[in-house]
Amino acid sequence: MKKVIAVIDIGKTNKKIFLFDETFKVVSQNAIQFKEIKDDDGFCCDDIESIENWIQNEIKKIQDQGIYKIKAINFSTHGASLVYLNKEGKRIAPLYNYLKPLDINDYNGFYESQGGVEEFSRKTASPAYGMLNTGIQMLSLKRNKPDIWKQVDAILHYPQYLSYLFTKKITADFTSVGAHTATWDFDTMQYHKWLKDENIILPEPCKGNKAVISEINGESIAVGTGLHDSSSSIIPILEKEKDFVLLSTGTWIIAMNPFSKETLTQDQLKHNCLCFMTPEKQQVKSSMQFLGRIHEVYLKALSDYFKVDINTYMDLVLNTTLCKELMDQDARIFLAEGIDTDFEAHPELLKNFFSYETAYYQLIFEISKKVISGINLISDKNSKISNVFISGGFNRNEVFIKFLKCIRPNITVKISDCKNESALGAALLMKDYL
Repeated sequence: MKKVIAVIDIGKTNKKIFLFDETFKVVSQNAIQFKEIKDDDGFCCDDIESIENWIQNEIKKIQDQGIYKIKAINFSTHGASLVYLNKEGKRIAPLYNYLKPLDINDYNGFYESQGGVEEFSRKTASPAYGMLNTGIQMLSLKRNKPDIWKQVDAILHYPQYLSYLFTKKITADFTSVGAHTATWDFDTMQYHKWLKDENIILPEPCKGNKAVISEINGESIAVGTGLHDSSSSIIPILEKEKDFVLLSTGTWIIAMNPFSKETLTQDQLKHNCLCFMTPEKQQVKSSMQFLGRIHEVYLKALSDYFKVDINTYMDLVLNTTLCKELMDQDARIFLAEGIDTDFEAHPELLKNFFSYETAYYQLIFEISKKVISGINLISDKNSKISNVFISGGFNRNEVFIKFLKCIRPNITVKISDCKNESALGAALLMKDYL
């Protein structure tokens, strides 16, 4: 039987399982989507029970087929999602959606007690993002759902919960606690003291290449602790390159600079910058913008308005003349001047355009400007970084790539030759167990 590492890769839309062989090539993969359910407040959330069952059934199915010998399992998931366990180790709440509304003004008192929102956000490298800050999620549950909170015995980030399904070990990892959680103090590189003040105890993070040997359906398998998908996606490139910024593109477009030596400033925070962490506890200066979502909603609006297929943008032939015209005009139509807070399409704006092509190019021009601004913000003052790797859906978008080069001519745009970077990063951490 061929030895493999299985990686469970959980995105907001697609849930995937990959099998990597000893050369880290994908030898098998499977993907599925689940319908969302409603949480206890009636807001949409992932059907965690169905996801759990699917993961465990997939692993057993692979074992039963006898084609591949699973030597290790690891996990890569989206961030900002928590699982609460009671003393019996049972999950006791829904997997609350990070897009669920949360009024940050309700936590003004908390922020003031920590030196104010700006200083606290700088210290924790976490802009005040509401539900995207898992620390604030914990406070919200403690304040608003005391009946659930009094049952809480352990709190796990999403990747560690999936690992727990197989190991029954309570763990944490640096990539998850370092991802805009508002629980990690980047000045001291340890948990922030507010957790102790609130009597919240979280497990100490371990390095990402550690695994627990567990018996799964009668076989001994090394089970990793899992990691945050954005941080995972940078691992394959870090193994090959020394100076670069990675653009991780999907629903979010995240520019990541693992080579920044400067600490995060309040000005950077105000412009959507934050820090992630590598599995080895190193900061990754990042700019995080919800631009993929804006692209998504306008694809639908463009399709409806111009009465074309939603994927028409994929068939556009690169029009460098139009790129130059829009660069010269430098108009702003779709996006805000500062930080975007409106993620809905406005079809009435399309009346400004006589063709689908022109409207789409204008949208991508504005998205590209925001991305370059994000890259500039996370580059150190004397930085010589010129290589920008693009992973994810936008790495095939010629219009996007062209605008990036036009706006900042001194960068070299490289398309990551890795596929499924998040899953591959999780697999690479398990190489000692093959």
